[in-house]
Amino acid sequence: MKPNAVIVGCGRVGAELAAALGTRGFHISIIDKNPKAFEALHPGYEGKTLVGPGFDQELLERAGIGDAEIFIAVTNGDNSNIVCARIAKEYYEVPRVAARIYDPRRAQIYERLGIPTVATVAWTTDQVLAKVLPAADSMEWTIGSGEVVVVGIPVPESLLGKSLSELESPGKVRVSALTRFGQTVVPDGKAVGQEGDFVHLSVLRSALPQLEEMLAKGGTAP
Repeated sequence: MKPNAVIVGCGRVGAELAAALGTRGFHISIIDKNPKAFEALHPGYEGKTLVGPGFDQELLERAGIGDAEIFIAVTNGDNSNIVCARIAKEYYEVPRVAARIYDPRRAQIYERLGIPTVATVAWTTDQVLAKVLPAADSMEWTIGSGEVVVVGIPVPESLLGKSLSELESPGKVRVSALTRFGQTVVPDGKAVGQEGDFVHLSVLRSALPQLEEMLAKGGTAP
């Protein structure tokens, strides 16, 4: 049985997310207030389309939110996105939730609530996938001929209050950037993990399985 993913907002990004998650084996339900919005969906889309607001409880349950593994809100309104995301996270306890927030100041608030947000103008499908998928499936880009990839992960709970350098492994894994409260920086060696942090790692492709195993165990890098 395919895992469920629910998307609110069927603009260009919502349609791209539906296609990307569909190719990764998810059953997709996408919600939009405008029925014409579904024309943006890629040819061959096989999931559900539901018309209405993304915070409507009956609509969400028809979309399968009760057993959804991923919920993403990408409408054009910050308020709608965050209301939907909070319902998914706090009421339905969806494991992986993300929301698009245009206002960076708001993004900081919601990151503190444990809701990953993307607040930049240059928002991409890859960025949100990096926030809701396992590291090996959430590559943000590749470097050179593909031997090195950049992946994004929420900071592991085991590293809260500890040095982010514990994620690193010589020749295999390097912390390349840190996103905290909507702002991305290149961290120094003294940076410690905080709740809501999102870490970008440069990883040798062959080390991805080891990285996944490490994250699953909450330990240190391979």
